[in-house]
Amino acid sequence: MARRTKIVATIGPATDAPGVLERTLRAGVDVVRLNLSHGDLDEHLRRLRAVRECAAGIDRHVAVLADLPGPKIRAGHFPHGGVDLSPGSLIRLVPGPGTSNAGRISIPYPTLLDDLVVDSRVQLGDGAISLKVTDVGVDAAMARVETGGHTNGEPGVHLSSEALRLTTPTDEDLELAAAMCAEDIDFLAVSFVRAAADVDRVREVVGGETELVAKIETSAAIDALDEIIDASDAVMVARGDLGIDCPVEDVPHLQKRIIRRCVECGVPVITATQMLESMIHAPSPTRAEVSDVANAVFDGTDAIMLSGETAIGRDPEAVVTTMSAVAQRADAEASYRGWGQLLGRIERRHGQTDERFIDPITSAITHAAWQASHDVQAVAILCCTRSGRTAKAMARFRPEARLVGLAPEVATARALSMVWGVAPLQVEQYDTTDEMVWFAVERAMEHGYVGHGDTVVVLVGSPALRPDDGPRRWRPDGVATDVLRIVTLD
Repeated sequence: MARRTKIVATIGPATDAPGVLERTLRAGVDVVRLNLSHGDLDEHLRRLRAVRECAAGIDRHVAVLADLPGPKIRAGHFPHGGVDLSPGSLIRLVPGPGTSNAGRISIPYPTLLDDLVVDSRVQLGDGAISLKVTDVGVDAAMARVETGGHTNGEPGVHLSSEALRLTTPTDEDLELAAAMCAEDIDFLAVSFVRAAADVDRVREVVGGETELVAKIETSAAIDALDEIIDASDAVMVARGDLGIDCPVEDVPHLQKRIIRRCVECGVPVITATQMLESMIHAPSPTRAEVSDVANAVFDGTDAIMLSGETAIGRDPEAVVTTMSAVAQRADAEASYRGWGQLLGRIERRHGQTDERFIDPITSAITHAAWQASHDVQAVAILCCTRSGRTAKAMARFRPEARLVGLAPEVATARALSMVWGVAPLQVEQYDTTDEMVWFAVERAMEHGYVGHGDTVVVLVGSPALRPDDGPRRWRPDGVATDVLRIVTLD
């Protein structure tokens, strides 16, 4: 079977060499990520344009996601060569600019002393070094090193998200978002989201055309999960910072919980961080990494993400090839039939669909399409969609039949590259439901998704009249998918 789980790959210096980007995309990338925390705007815009050119050259819809930096706190610079922080040693934490050493860490964060209390934890870098606050004074706080290690440069400083007063998004985030939207970026990832309002603030600047991905990387976001999902177009399980803000032993369980809720709501979800980390330097992954990728697939994730592995790694193409093979094998073993049964039980238990996420008509007809595809052993489910919502609602059932999303706008087709199992196609806009159904079947046949003798299920929304009784058009966003056809091809 074709791979259903999508691959997000971060590009960077490793993909800048001639031919590398194209080979990496051909290896199976569905969405390209630009990490705006590194490099400058011109560099990112150059890479964005290169992706568009490569994707057109290989005739594939490849979406691009720009990951906003978010609020960052960094320690003052440590001396050249770095220092070792020994377990049990005491360190002064001083607010304001300055250099750092083994006995003092300068932290340019004005409300540092207001946000720290005795016994609160401060972590450096990726969380490998952990400090515990022992005293908070007028000019500085004292902390004991609980987990020591070597640090250098200007490592990130992580405080509990519940205490942190930094605002998401930052002014820099909004400037970058505006610049990326001017280049028709497909997705913007909002970092350090703690509430739906954080996503809403970005939406106010960029409007409704660009899809927003909420990064779940704080304990506060876990507490507000439903509200954040409702405000977002997609969600990312950012396991790195999540494992710093929450107990690391909770991360696998939080991953499953977030993925399950996103699938129930028809909101695409990405699982990210250190999936094939060893392949930055090694030619093959560890067995634990292979299991991690497969388990994310078994959890039901829409997409799995590569970061440094493809941005700075030794062989981005090999990394994508490896991840694609692991995901495809896991897809073949995953119990996807159970997702549709689970959703049916949930809706029967609650009596109706949660209308914040999916309207009842679309929910009912996609459930019927899933059941029908199983009963008639359909080869494919063709989702005719303008906004992408029909395909997303259908994908939450994780059907065994191949999903094809047919959209009249290229931006929608690219955005569907993120959605589990959906093969995106751009099609013309037709006037009637009958025309749309038969044209969808023809396009699916042209691309080899269906053939003669196959049975297919087709979903489409009825066209609605304009207020002035003018030409018929696609139903506007917010109106339900309301037509299901079962077609056997001669």
